[in-house]
Amino acid sequence: MARDEAAQTAPLVLRNVTLTLPSTAGPVDILKGADLTVMPGQTVAVVGPSGSGKSSLISVAAGLERPTSGTVRLFGEELGALDEDRRARLRRGRVSLVFQSFHLLPNMTAEENVAAPLELAGRSGAGEAAGEWLGRVGLSGRRTHYPHQLSGGEQQRVALARALAVRPALLFADEPTGNLDITNGALVADLLFDLARESGAALVLVTHDAALAARADRTLHMRDGRLQ
Repeated sequence: MARDEAAQTAPLVLRNVTLTLPSTAGPVDILKGADLTVMPGQTVAVVGPSGSGKSSLISVAAGLERPTSGTVRLFGEELGALDEDRRARLRRGRVSLVFQSFHLLPNMTAEENVAAPLELAGRSGAGEAAGEWLGRVGLSGRRTHYPHQLSGGEQQRVALARALAVRPALLFADEPTGNLDITNGALVADLLFDLARESGAALVLVTHDAALAARADRTLHMRDGRLQ
């Protein structure tokens, strides 16, 4: 498939994306001409050392941060042409994110955390669907527990259920096993790949773990703000 044709069908396309941020020492070039195309259902791992720009790449690709230059197209829409509200509407129900630090709402139960994005997306039967997804990540017995009552591994499984319950077309995962021990990390990794493929979601995974990255369809290396 030609590059232009791929861009029309890909859920995510980045072209010559740069990101420069201010610092006390002056402007810092975080991304330096990143190019990336992610096709439907494809899994892409981005590896590289801390500080190389991996998390910034996720933020720009998901429309959470505006690039300094270049273009980001999400489902065919150029994000630079959209205001914050329109970017949020574009993501809703189609894009999910899983982070290293879980980001569960502390005043909500596990089931309520999973149901929240379903309700925001206007899906019916949010509570029932949330319970089903908690069962799929092995947490049926923890539905009414609050985040502080769950282990780190359990919290990340809730976060994964929350991300996938809306059946997104595109899933971003930023170091999803980074705060977990080996056993829980392996469990979350298995669930991440298995459930993403089952749902048909394209997956962009940022990790420093070479073994985890090797499970993706493609592996790209981020070095000094450049994708290789």
